[in-house]
Amino acid sequence: MSRSASRPSRSVLWRLSPLSAALLLASQAHAVELPPQVITANPLGNTELAAPTTVLEGDQLTLQQKGSLGETLNKQPGVSSSYFGPGASRPVIRGLDGDRIRILQNGVGALDASSLSYDHAVPLDPVNVERIEIVRGPAALLYGGNAIGGVINSFDNRIPTEAIEGIHGAGELRYGGADTTRSSAGKLEAGDGTFALHLDTNSRQFNDLKIPGYARSRHAPASEDGDGKKGRLGNSDGRQDGGAIGGSYTWDDGYAGLSYSNYDSNYGSPAEDDVRIRMKQDHYAFASELRNLQGPFSSLKFNAGYTDYQHREIEGGETGTTFKNKGYEARVEARHQPLGPLEGVIGAQVNRNEFSALGEEAFVPQTDTNSGALFVLEELQATERLRLSLGGRLEHTTVDPDGKGNPRFTQADKSSRFTAGSLSSGAVYTLTPVWSLAATLGYTERAPTFYELYANGAHVATGTYEVGNAKLSKEKAVSSDLALRFDNGIHKGSVGVFYSHFSNYIGLLGTGRTLNDEGEEDATGIAEYAYSGVRARFTGIEAQDRWTLGESAYGKFALELSGDYTRAKNLDNGQDLPRIAPLRLNSGLLWELDRWQARLDVQHAASQGRVPDHESGTDGYTTFGASAGYRFDIGHSQWLAFVKGENLTNQTVRYASSILRDIAPAAGRSVEVGLRTTF
Repeated sequence: MSRSASRPSRSVLWRLSPLSAALLLASQAHAVELPPQVITANPLGNTELAAPTTVLEGDQLTLQQKGSLGETLNKQPGVSSSYFGPGASRPVIRGLDGDRIRILQNGVGALDASSLSYDHAVPLDPVNVERIEIVRGPAALLYGGNAIGGVINSFDNRIPTEAIEGIHGAGELRYGGADTTRSSAGKLEAGDGTFALHLDTNSRQFNDLKIPGYARSRHAPASEDGDGKKGRLGNSDGRQDGGAIGGSYTWDDGYAGLSYSNYDSNYGSPAEDDVRIRMKQDHYAFASELRNLQGPFSSLKFNAGYTDYQHREIEGGETGTTFKNKGYEARVEARHQPLGPLEGVIGAQVNRNEFSALGEEAFVPQTDTNSGALFVLEELQATERLRLSLGGRLEHTTVDPDGKGNPRFTQADKSSRFTAGSLSSGAVYTLTPVWSLAATLGYTERAPTFYELYANGAHVATGTYEVGNAKLSKEKAVSSDLALRFDNGIHKGSVGVFYSHFSNYIGLLGTGRTLNDEGEEDATGIAEYAYSGVRARFTGIEAQDRWTLGESAYGKFALELSGDYTRAKNLDNGQDLPRIAPLRLNSGLLWELDRWQARLDVQHAASQGRVPDHESGTDGYTTFGASAGYRFDIGHSQWLAFVKGENLTNQTVRYASSILRDIAPAAGRSVEVGLRTTF
């Protein structure tokens, strides 16, 4: 809690964890609800960004939470899922996935291997996350070329950023769902107004996923095992465990702290009946901020993290490949004193990761990647109604492979060096007190990753043969956003369009060939996918509205509406790009009365027939969901009991954005109950 007894300012509230902020506001009956302050890609703390953003926290995050990050965010505008069963799922933003989406924890990347392959989970359980922010569209200016598609930033307060007095905590239990999840989580925060301590732990177990009918679609190739077991997605069970300890020293104008977290999981690959993934990660973090400084800079912010990550792909009880990734990321942001009407930050970032894949089935060589970057962002309040931003980033990356004499990695014989530059501009223009326009325009470059350059081999867990290209050049794109936003107290939302033109888009594209494990053509082999640079165009539309229907003796009612549509074209051959989500429409009717809350949801996804040759489309579907919750107090603790049902009509759902769409449908009918408390 803040040491001040007066009502907290907005600047204080946004730096608090959601738990601490909620408790602080609850203790002051006269406090009014403030809109959430977006932190990601917003070092100057503006109330409205030019880039489209989404914030999930509180009850909304609790009720949308799933076992993976991709599934948790799957219904957000512009965000789909790379779905690889309940064990692994990464967010896809506007059709862009892999290394184009930057996943951060408290503003810093935690190294893993999730961008390397769809079966590699993001080592993060959303149960201990207090807040998730999504920045759609290029955010490469602050976070590097691998944020060319957007940023997902999660906050967990493992390093407390504000003073805490007394002891506070939270706990949660869940049971049910299509995978019969059994999960528990808890956290404790304590402090004396100067020193603050954070502890958290979580555990989740889940069974094979319940699905409607058989897992294999009519497009799936024939299997020796037939269609598999009806009503279950085989080899999709698993477990996840984790925990953290952190602490900080706080004072009126800043904080400094450290944390350690651990993540451990074991889950099956639905692509192969006898392949399992055993994953472990240790992450160490440091964060500090100095505010109200004298001299050229008014504040300094430091973030650093070191990660030791490992996962093993186990086939038939024996380890086929061991992936290791260890390294660090550090960044500093310095906000300078106003220069006339200009406000801005300058910063620097360094990264190093040491990746290796050991074993006979390794399809990428050992690689060290180093990068360093400088960036600047300036903002100008040009008029009372118009705010402008402009910035740039220069980044140098070295990719140093070592094939260890493996003949499959003959391309990995020398280092690759890339210097990437990015420019970004934005504007927010207030038309009236209700309407405003937001626009962005940016040029972004991204250095290809080690696996795009040097991959060559069968990837057992995904059932594909992946081939890289050491001659790939930088990925380059010009992107723009234009959105009309509105808020009249009854309706609040936006309608926006986006456009991205890639002069060199590095895609994992099917070649139409099938290869054996030795890389030779074989009609009975596995599909070949190659990393290729092509010209590409991404266009789309996103819209959302929260409509306050009114309040009566029967409660408060609101309607949430959203939709998104993305088109992605390979301009070299005129074909559509793969794994693009179709038109999606969502609606939710919300009700609140005293301590009760409820919600009815309908989600519709159109069929996706815009796919490249040699790939299958997906059928459309409409799903129904419902949830209800009841709040109550026991002593000084606040409780929420909830139940939620999804896909209640048991529709077959296959995500067009999933590489396993023909053999791994999403969950069937499910009901989950849970209990959450804060104190």
